[in-house]
Formats: sequence, structure tokens, C-alpha cells
Amino acid sequence: MKQSTGVLILAIMLIAVCPGIAQDYGKYLTIPNDVQTAIAQTDYDTVRIKHFPIAVQCWTFRKFTFFETLQKVEALGVHHVQAYSGQRLSKDLPDGVKFNHKMDEKYISLVKKELKKHDISVVAYGVVKFANNAKDIIKVFDWAKKFGIKTIVTEPTYDDFFLIEQLAKEYQLNIAIHNHPAPSKYWHPQISLDRIKGRDRRLGICADTGHWLRSGIVPVEALRLLDGRIIDVHLKDLNEFGKKDAHDVPFGSGKANIRDILAELTLQHYNGFLVVEHENKAEAMNPSPSIRKGLDYIRSITYYDESYTPLIKQWDRNYNKHGWNHYGPGYFILDKKTGVLKSQGGMGLFWFAEKKFKNFELLVDFKCSRNNTNSGVFVRVPNMPVSDDYIYHSFEIQIQDASTGIHGTGAVYDAEPPSSHPSKPTGTWNHYRIRFVDDRITVGLNGEQVIDWQAEPRGKIRDFSREGYIGLQNHDSRSPVYFRNIYIKELK
Repeated sequence: MKQSTGVLILAIMLIAVCPGIAQDYGKYLTIPNDVQTAIAQTDYDTVRIKHFPIAVQCWTFRKFTFFETLQKVEALGVHHVQAYSGQRLSKDLPDGVKFNHKMDEKYISLVKKELKKHDISVVAYGVVKFANNAKDIIKVFDWAKKFGIKTIVTEPTYDDFFLIEQLAKEYQLNIAIHNHPAPSKYWHPQISLDRIKGRDRRLGICADTGHWLRSGIVPVEALRLLDGRIIDVHLKDLNEFGKKDAHDVPFGSGKANIRDILAELTLQHYNGFLVVEHENKAEAMNPSPSIRKGLDYIRSITYYDESYTPLIKQWDRNYNKHGWNHYGPGYFILDKKTGVLKSQGGMGLFWFAEKKFKNFELLVDFKCSRNNTNSGVFVRVPNMPVSDDYIYHSFEIQIQDASTGIHGTGAVYDAEPPSSHPSKPTGTWNHYRIRFVDDRITVGLNGEQVIDWQAEPRGKIRDFSREGYIGLQNHDSRSPVYFRNIYIKELK
């Protein structure tokens, strides 16, 4: 009965505030069943969460000036901010001097100096409002270009996004539609999705997890609904669900389920910022302790932390093969949306040519298309491959479930057999953790150590280098192998 009453009250609010939306309010009161079903079938606990860059929304320090905010953000160890319009610039300047897109040039120069002093960049601006006319929008966009800002966060009062779409493409800026709690215009993710449907991908969503919680929306469900259109995330955790007066708490201690949120963003290959916006009124004068606690929690659940470098990188929301070369027959296809590599033909070597590595830890996911799929991960390839000679001077961590011993999955090929065979079934993703420190190789397969070996010339290996390239083998045309999530951490 209480739930029905709440729905009725919300419907009345929508009719009063957003009559156009309220005509079809029913579809905005729930998340579609297929989305909820897909989430129920997702095992978030097994997702290895990737590192997301952190920014602080300056509204967090709204009781302070913009220059004071930079000091506090630097003290948190964060190097990016999302600015909002109207924050007083400095105590040393008149009250009327605000951070916004109407600043005089002399203040813009002053801001840039202060940003450089604290090693901080402004990565986004909002929530800003502009009228649906070119003159008003261009003024904001021109100002954003001066700061190198890539994303404008907004809540348009109009429904026709044609003009901001065209100007976003022209200026190569992202427009992220933000949500405040119900009954604001974009309180439900489906509303924003309907507005940007079919439009350029530079128009997307700023997902505010706290305001979804206040509106009775489960954040991970909203994120799944918006898959592929999320440009910016205002990350919040609240003490209560479905209550407008709920307050912010450190990440991981509230009702948002931050781990599942970050797991969902990882699955979506989101490569934007996690923007910390802490709005607890009781902590407005000192939000930093709660933010530190929350950031510690995020670090504790991040698998591919910032000490690891991705070898398949993203640029403008697409993966690319920059830095990689291929030697020999065949090639690898890269899915630009998912970052999955698929081998074609062979025998060849896809090698990361950007840098040689000495001591390192390498993380790699792989999947075999057939039981007899044959491939491997080469480590310390000493020189640029110009012939097949590299196979005698570098080690291959083998992939082939049809073989055992020194030729089976987990082996240092032709040299050292694995101690066990914890491979997952064909067609399922496996995970390698390969460490090479001086002359010691350890290999973990799906969380179980299978190799701990003092490397030496053995089998086909005549000698090995103290540093070299990383390579992925494409062996033949009959049984493709897949790779993804290739990360490396250099060790001393």
C-alpha cells in the first residue's frame, strides 16, 4: 500500500511539474524488465574492476572559494576538478568575481596560473544552463576551449537537442545531461535516453548516482539502461534509499552498492572520470575526511589499479592498437568497443613495440575458441622480430588445453610444466598473471599459481634477455584465440 501511495504521489508531482512527461509517466516509474533480468544474470562479484580517473566536483567545497578548493583537492591527491558556475574565485578578489564562462580574460589567466600551481586541470563544467540559441551556446563552448574542457554538464529546459548536437560536433565537445531528483526534468534515466536517442555520441549522460537513490532508482539498473551513452559520472553514496533528504556518506558505507556500480562501468568500458561530489550539509565545512575514506574504499576494490598500464588503450571511447606491430602471417582483429583481440591465421606475433620491459607483472585475459586452440604470451622478446628466430631467445607462456606438460596451458613452453591445470572450459575467459623478475618466472592461472621457476636455457630456449618486448601469438587459421584486458606493471 505504501509503494502504491508513493507512486501516486510521484505521478501527481510529475503532472504538476512536467506535464509532457507525465502524460506517459508509467514507463518512467520503473526500469525495463529486460534490464533488470540482465543485471540479475550478471555476476558482479567476479568482475575485475579497472582503474577510473578521479575528479572532484567543486560543489563539494561550495563553502570555499575556487582557489581554496584547488588547495583542498590537491591535499586529497586528486589532479582533476569539475567546476561549476558561480563559485567565488578568491578571497583576495571582490565578492562579485565568480568562476564562470563570463570571466574576464585577466581572471582566466589568473585561474590558469593557479591550476598550474596545484597541478590540477578542469576536465568538465557544470551543471550549466544555456538557452537554445547559437550565441548563448557558442559563448560557453568558446570559453571551454580556452580551458581545454572536454565535457559540458547541463540540464536543458528544452526538448529539441538539434542545435547543441550540431555545435557539439563542430566544437568536438561532449554534452552530458545531468539528473536531479524527481520531479526534476531528467530525474529518470529513460527520459534522458529518449532525448538523445539517435543523436551523435557526443550527446550523452552525466549519471548522478546520489540523485537516482533519492528518486528510488537503483543506480546499477540505471547505468545498465544507459549502456554506451554515459559520458560523466557524479559518484555518490547515500545513507538511505528512496528518500530525498538522504545524506552523502563515504563510498562503500551506504545504499548505492559502489562495488557493483564500478563493476558495471568496467563492463561497459566506461573511460570517463568518477567525479566525487559530496553534498552532506553537516560536513560542508570539512568533507575531506569522508572523501579520503571513500577513495580508500575505491582503491581497495580496484583490481587494475593505477600502477598498471593498459597496453590496449582507449581514445575517445574507442580502443586502438597504437604501439603494436605484427610480424609474420596472419593478424589480429580489434573490437574497438570492447577491446577484444581475435587472432586470424598465423603463425605470427603481435608485439607491443612501444617499449621493452625488464621486470614486470603482466595481466592478460584469454579465451580459446576450440579445445586445441594453440597460442601463447611471449615475454622478453629481445629484438624487433624480423624472422622466427625470436622463439629461441624468449619465453612463451603457453595456451593449449589439448596438450599437457611443457606444451600445455600454463607451461613455459618446451621448458617448464605447470604444477596444475586450472583452465576454464573452452569458450570461457581465463586470466593469466605473469611475473618476470630478474631470472624468475611465476605464472598464475585463474588465481592459482602454476609456475614458480628459476629461468634457464632449456628445450628450444638457447638463451634469454634481461629485457624485451611483450608479444601475443596467432598460431593458425583453424582455432582463433581471443585476448583482452592486457595490463602491465613495471617492477624494480
